[in-house]
Amino acid sequence: MTDKIGIVGVGRMGANMARRLKECGFHVAAVHDVRAEAAQSLAAELGCEACAELAQVTRLSDIVLTVVTDDAAMKKIFGSSGDRLLKRAKGRLFINCATISPKMHVKVEEACRKAGAQSLEACMASSITQARQGTLYLMLAGEETAFERARPLLEKLSSSMRYIGPAGTAAQVKALVNMVMNINTAGLAEGLGLGAALGLDLGMLREVFSQTGANSRVLETDGADMQNRDHECYFSAAHAAKDSGIAVALAREAGLNAPLAVATKKQYDRMVKEGLGELDKSGIAELTFKGRHG
Repeated sequence: MTDKIGIVGVGRMGANMARRLKECGFHVAAVHDVRAEAAQSLAAELGCEACAELAQVTRLSDIVLTVVTDDAAMKKIFGSSGDRLLKRAKGRLFINCATISPKMHVKVEEACRKAGAQSLEACMASSITQARQGTLYLMLAGEETAFERARPLLEKLSSSMRYIGPAGTAAQVKALVNMVMNINTAGLAEGLGLGAALGLDLGMLREVFSQTGANSRVLETDGADMQNRDHECYFSAAHAAKDSGIAVALAREAGLNAPLAVATKKQYDRMVKEGLGELDKSGIAELTFKGRHG
């Protein structure tokens, strides 16, 4: 693939995706981040340009991956005035990987189309390690021509991917994935917290959970961390709060009652309020084990 690649948002995920693409022989030409030092450090590592302006990323790139925080950040980088990605963007392809609202993905596709560019949402259901290894699970949505254009790059970032449909649909699926994951995480934290309060051996309890209906992927990834209070961040509590909020909003729009999603969001919102937002989502156990936080 001869296209030049730009990446906007080089935090935990974006930086490792950039490293993976460089390792696979792609021409990573430009990076940008609101934290200029992060972009400069990665640019020095990869031998590319750290762009102070978004328009410069577009100028230097044929395909731009965006991995930003939320709807507000997405609206800013794809804005209609000031420094923006869509300045002289004709012919570019924008692959948007952040977990944001479905409505925002639809708006971005409309803005890209008006600018003569293409967009594709590429929602990720994996974490930092998978980004670095190129084993992400991707859910894609947008025009099929954009998907086919992006396929050679996406194949190097993922071990599996699923094309869902038109713009916004992959984001809907991703919201449901994270809704269920976050509910499972909160439930596991309460189960282990209660087990500890009853004086049960938590190693034994996790083993029993793994062999029964209490088993889950979250038990595998977060159970020991909850027990050992090891909350190194792979998916932050702040992001869990934001993503739960997207799911709750979708439920309200659909006229559906979602009490577990609402309760889980309240727990993650509490973590953010109490200064625990940058812990991994497993840190929700700090709210449920007796004698821990607060």
